[in-house]
Amino acid sequence: MLTIGELASYTGVTVRAVRHYHAKGLLPEPERDHSGYRRYDAGALVELIKIRTLAEAGVPLARVRELLQADAEEFAAAVAEIDERLRAEIRERQQHRDRIARLAAGDNLVLPPGVVEFLDRLRALGVDERIVQVERDGWIPLAAHSPERVPEWTARKREQIADAHLIDFYLTLGRAFDWTDDDPRLVELADQLAAHLTRMADEYGEDYVDDTDIEPPFVRLMDTLAFNTAPPARRLIELLRKRGWTGWTKLERVDRSRGPTGTQ
Repeated sequence: MLTIGELASYTGVTVRAVRHYHAKGLLPEPERDHSGYRRYDAGALVELIKIRTLAEAGVPLARVRELLQADAEEFAAAVAEIDERLRAEIRERQQHRDRIARLAAGDNLVLPPGVVEFLDRLRALGVDERIVQVERDGWIPLAAHSPERVPEWTARKREQIADAHLIDFYLTLGRAFDWTDDDPRLVELADQLAAHLTRMADEYGEDYVDDTDIEPPFVRLMDTLAFNTAPPARRLIELLRKRGWTGWTKLERVDRSRGPTGTQ
């Protein structure tokens, strides 16, 4: 006959675990002897080993009693069911690991590969990381809003940044983060960008300049995000409006007789 401490030691569990199994009704609790101690026989030892083995295999304690009382066929069916549940948990945990891996990879967590490649290309061209972050922050809601358009948009972006004039604009805009709103260089930058946009629109059509085709409230949300992240952008847009263009997320020609397209 064994004390509870000896029983726990022989089966590789803690005394607390034995008491827990008592509380769950998995292991019968013997009567106390004349000395006031509970004594366990060999049957209790075998039962405890079975309980421990099932618990370590991932069987919920709520199912352990059922398995201990099952016949061979019922036991096999229950084990198969539990195995499938464990497999599902493993798949879910692997998905969590994949997400964590993407998180460690930075932009890959929330952006499609094509957008990540575009951002990496900007970095390779020497564009200021602050500008890259503005681009990234804009792409995140845009890709979530219209994922089916992302391949088209990124393809166009890759074409556009092959133009040395646009890269010069990106490089200059990065330096503009350190300028004040009344810096005359912002005027020069607006002239440069307006000329580039007009040249692209005249050569390829206005849809080539921008064809995001998204709702005005979402455009305003995206513009606010850009202006908050890149303070020079708001002043630059004001200057651009005087030069025939308006918008940040959605660029449009200004109809000087009616004001900016879609607004008064």
